[in-house]
Amino acid sequence: MAAAPRERSTFLGLLPWPERSAVAQALRTETAGGLVLLAAAVVALVWANSPWGGTYEEIRDFHFGIGAIGLDLSVEHWTADGLLSIFFLVAGIELKRELVVGSLRTPATAALPVVAALCGMAVPAAVYAATATVGGGGLEGWAVPMATDIAFALAVLAVLSTHLPSALRAFLLTLAVVDDLGAILVIAVFFTSDLNLVALAGALAGLVVFYVLQRYRVRGWWWYVPLGIATWALMYNGGVHATVAGVAMGLILRTTRDKGENASPAERTSHLLHPVSAGVAVPLFALFAAGVAVSTGSLGEVFTQPEPLGVVLGLVAGKTLGIFAGTYLAARFTRARLNPDLAWADVFALAVLAGIGFTVALLIGELAFPDPADAELIKAAVLLGSLVAAFLAALLVKRRNGVYRRLWEEETRDDDADGIPDIYQRTSPGPAGATGDG
Repeated sequence: MAAAPRERSTFLGLLPWPERSAVAQALRTETAGGLVLLAAAVVALVWANSPWGGTYEEIRDFHFGIGAIGLDLSVEHWTADGLLSIFFLVAGIELKRELVVGSLRTPATAALPVVAALCGMAVPAAVYAATATVGGGGLEGWAVPMATDIAFALAVLAVLSTHLPSALRAFLLTLAVVDDLGAILVIAVFFTSDLNLVALAGALAGLVVFYVLQRYRVRGWWWYVPLGIATWALMYNGGVHATVAGVAMGLILRTTRDKGENASPAERTSHLLHPVSAGVAVPLFALFAAGVAVSTGSLGEVFTQPEPLGVVLGLVAGKTLGIFAGTYLAARFTRARLNPDLAWADVFALAVLAGIGFTVALLIGELAFPDPADAELIKAAVLLGSLVAAFLAALLVKRRNGVYRRLWEEETRDDDADGIPDIYQRTSPGPAGATGDG
């Protein structure tokens, strides 16, 4: 007797309630932080192009720290190498959560977002490489348009006041998490300076001690904070970008709860640091990274020089094509099926939105182009490409917002006022699509 065919899972269907609660909490923080990030970027641009632009440069280039241990850095470098380590620590925790309890925990549920994210990194890099090659430029900026800025993207959605379904938001979050992992791997492998093996060995030893403390359930911030700072400093002096230490510690933190625990170490750390990352670390980085002097001539160079043009096309066209094509192919050749209440136009709008590549793109741009003049041009390209992607995504999302509103109302309806939406208490799934993993 032939075996019954396996049921196809619903892609972008209703999320399980625990998963939806965790995603909603993370996205609320990212959305609020994204609005602060938008404000910081605007302040940086206005300040850098005002009569007080010289003051901006003086503050950005001001050095302080402890030179004896190799940590006499400018304000710009402290925000990029120091504060962004908090961002990548939180990203590491989020990736660990996705791998253990989220949409990446099984190959079946992970395949589609991972394929979409990988295509969303590979195609922008290819678009950049093709543009730079045809224009006779260099390939050093191939990684700049690879990463999606989740906070910036969610801030755009917040400004639009869209009722985007939770599954679409979760898919965007998962894409960004995989993007962040890809970005940190690219930074670690391709953007390292001369390696100091003694310092790197010390950083590795620090991570091993960090793991042992987690393994034996040692509690107390006084163990982890000094150890984390020491590991970060050793990683920086070892020649590997210091943010790698942040994501490594995030991946080591335990995400499962022991018996009697109200929250795991990863949950407690994320609860404390996520607001700091989204509301302080990333906006301060943007404040001292996005201050680009804008003129008609510099904007013209973005479209006439092959490297910045490759960044713009990579973000706007490469991201859209990569994520949409990757998602469609994964859904076409796996057992996932699109939620019948949504259309491929919704996935396309999300793919366009993922072309907003602000924070990590600016960071990689600084690493790929050490010359300040080249770096300024690439920053302008990142800002312009992200702005174009945000504008196009806003048009597409607004056009579909009536569908989103209906799905959102169905997802959030709670007639019995028990704090759990009624759709999770039905014996059969409702129109929000339903029982799949999303």
